[in-house]
Amino acid sequence: MRPRVVIIGGGFAGLHAARALRDAPVDVTLVDRTNHHVFQPLLYQVANTSLAPSDIAAPIRWILRAQRNVTVLLGHVIGIAPEARTVEVAGQGAIGYDALIIATGARHAYFGNDWWEAHAPGLKTLEDALDMRQRMLLAFERAEWTADEAERRALLTFVIVGGGPTGVELAGTLPEFARVALRPDFRRFDAGTAHVVLVEGGARLLPAFPERVSATARRDLERLGVEVRTGTPVSGVSADGVTMGAEHIAARTVFWAAGNVASPLGRALGAPMDRAGRVLVADDLSVPGHPEIFVAGDLAAVRWDADRWVPGVAPAAMQMGRLAGHNASRLLGGVATTPFRYRNKGEMATIGRNKAVAVFGQRFAITGRLAWFFWLFVHIMYLVGFRNRLSVLLQWAYAYFTFQRGVRLVTPRDPARPTAGTA
Repeated sequence: MRPRVVIIGGGFAGLHAARALRDAPVDVTLVDRTNHHVFQPLLYQVANTSLAPSDIAAPIRWILRAQRNVTVLLGHVIGIAPEARTVEVAGQGAIGYDALIIATGARHAYFGNDWWEAHAPGLKTLEDALDMRQRMLLAFERAEWTADEAERRALLTFVIVGGGPTGVELAGTLPEFARVALRPDFRRFDAGTAHVVLVEGGARLLPAFPERVSATARRDLERLGVEVRTGTPVSGVSADGVTMGAEHIAARTVFWAAGNVASPLGRALGAPMDRAGRVLVADDLSVPGHPEIFVAGDLAAVRWDADRWVPGVAPAAMQMGRLAGHNASRLLGGVATTPFRYRNKGEMATIGRNKAVAVFGQRFAITGRLAWFFWLFVHIMYLVGFRNRLSVLLQWAYAYFTFQRGVRLVTPRDPARPTAGTA
């Protein structure tokens, strides 16, 4: 029998690990709890109605269809037995391995206040994006019904917690959507009066970017009409809004973009972890004490240099996934593994129409329209499959020239959907 490599997770890291094993003399089994790979950097565009879920997702089986040494299984891994070299899949039993690659990513963190999630969803999966889209559209629908001006103001107030790239991108798209796309559609109120509040607990937005770039992002957001609050940590979230110390903002829609916590599967390894639950791996991405187990993507805590950790971004996950796949092949072939070296390809965030920021290395940065076009190009090229690239390009062109959004459906999947007035 050929050596068996099991990969848990079909995100950026897991997918690139499988591809790295294309020519290796091994049998690969990739297990994921969904049947699709999602391009996470564009999830917020599903949430803001710019794109459909199918535009940024593709079936994992289809992506790997030409790789004959890969078997894709739909299943939820609930345990790992490192000593027995098996993974436990809910309802399906155990799968044995000779080498294991874990790439199960991360979820949004509420810093010990997990009950906030019911009122402030995060954005990591297609389900999260659809939930956000429902909440946003329903807020406008309910505002059309109410005659209470205070309630209408609360319905039209959108609070986004977290000033990283996801929070900035969400905040930048909402004002234009309300003022241009929705304003002609409602009769009992002015959709353009929607108020967006971006709350960041730290001293500035986009803390991973240089200060001058953060200042540019804040200026662009404020010109769009976004109220930016920095240095104001959130102390409470409820169905009525957000509390920051003694101040309360009445808002019926709150979105969370403030931090991540690693997948709980990492705890099954018995390895050292950091405060975010990431596994502190060796320089070749293996788990200390278990050289046959590799961790990649957002679940891995890897040193970039003496002062920095590798950031949880898509390019880093791709690079880790590729190395994990190659190192698994080397290990099984009796060849020494190689250490991970992160190649920083830059960081970007879009801030609405014709506005974006991009940083490359320590000194070079671009902002404005040039950064926006560069952001468009990079994201189109990273999408999986020609169909997705073409579909996203057409959707963006339609939105750019018509100022409209093509995916504004309120579906019955939300049990809170209002029924009054419907046929």
